Amino acid sequence: MVLARDGTHGPVIHAVSAEAARRGIGPGERIVDVQAIHPDLHVEGADPAGDVKLLDRVAQWARRWCPWTVRDGEEGIVMEITGAAHLFGGEAAMLRDISARFRMQGLTTRLAVAPTRGAAQMLARFGAGGTLCGPEDIEVAIAPLPVAALRIDPDTERLLQRLGLKTLGKLMEVPRVALMRRFDWLAADVNPLVLLDRALGKLGDPLNAPADGIRTLARVRLAEPVIDPVPHLDALAEDLCRQMSKTEQGARLLRLTIYRVDGEWRSRDVALAQASRDPAHLLRLLTGKLEGIDPGFGFDLLTLEALRVEPLALHQDHLDGRRDASADVAALLDRLTAKLGREKISWSAWVESHLPERVEERVAALSDAPAAAPAVMRTRPLRLLEPPEEVAVLYAVPEGPPARFRWRRVSFLTARHEGPERIAPEWWRDRPGTRLRDYYRVEVTDGRRFWLFREGILGDGRGGDPRWFLHGIFA
Repeated sequence: MVLARDGTHGPVIHAVSAEAARRGIGPGERIVDVQAIHPDLHVEGADPAGDVKLLDRVAQWARRWCPWTVRDGEEGIVMEITGAAHLFGGEAAMLRDISARFRMQGLTTRLAVAPTRGAAQMLARFGAGGTLCGPEDIEVAIAPLPVAALRIDPDTERLLQRLGLKTLGKLMEVPRVALMRRFDWLAADVNPLVLLDRALGKLGDPLNAPADGIRTLARVRLAEPVIDPVPHLDALAEDLCRQMSKTEQGARLLRLTIYRVDGEWRSRDVALAQASRDPAHLLRLLTGKLEGIDPGFGFDLLTLEALRVEPLALHQDHLDGRRDASADVAALLDRLTAKLGREKISWSAWVESHLPERVEERVAALSDAPAAAPAVMRTRPLRLLEPPEEVAVLYAVPEGPPARFRWRRVSFLTARHEGPERIAPEWWRDRPGTRLRDYYRVEVTDGRRFWLFREGILGDGRGGDPRWFLHGIFA
């Protein structure tokens, strides 16, 4: 079995199973080439983004052993266990505990402990499993490893191979002055000599682990199972808002979970248009989301968690009693969305496109705040016709809009105009042969202003004579 991802010339292998590795199949090979040799190959799609998210979660979970852990690329975790190993009976006992608990999660591991971050990474990936390396043993432990253990780029690795430096031991034997002249142009993160010095402890390589995420959670434990959660929501909302007030944060996404006595649990998510920590508002939203929750034989635990929070500073209400209009609109959006559904309440969002009919799209109102219109939109009419309506040219002038045209069986005489504004086809989206447009802002004799465009130009090789369309009407 292999996992596949898109490549330059078709799907390629992203990762392989143990059996596939024993057959000599490796990452980077084309799927069609491998299937020709191994007809029983089973292919599944890879999910690199999902793998990274899982690894981030596992790195946070690994803080049960030490306070500083961080994801190491796309396939590893670095843990700073200085001062923590004795809590588990020493480094060897800690490694056994780590291996056992990862196996309980269905994950296999290659573990190594070393005085430096670089040495631990090398020994875990290229050394024997469960390696314990002391400060005086670093050079001996990493000497047999290939230079690829430095995780350098392929070109630098090939250069070292041509120089006969296939292992780290050989690299350490070569005089540094000669090699430094050859590699001094490389950045520190890819320079093999700098990486080797970090692994040997001659240069610093600190671990920059992210801080623990703050989890805002309120819970209510019940002495006896109950069926109706509504009487307990008020206390949950008050407790959660009190916690967020201490950190000056507001909730954007809530999750209410009930834990049934039979071991099952049910949850409901509530999104908000803008950050809020108003208990009354949160309570109204939660009450409308309880329909359809099956309490079973009852539940004895409820939790309310703020899954996503945003800074929300403390503020004072208006002294004259005026209400914040934006807060009223956000509260209305929240209640409508909770009642009708996320996709039922939407507003316009602007997207990058030169074509007028593509710059606006509908998005869920709780997804993002509506962005300001691009500057170019200010010179375009607010009212567009969808689709543009063709006009009949009665009298044309060279290199300009029609002097007289008919639209919806009414003739118009052009008094003045401005333009053209040329918009070329979007080659990455439009089909071949799509013609360019020349837009004109036209004012007719009765004062009305239109937005006309000519589709195509004479001799462009993409059709017959150009055609004229009315796309918008100015206020």
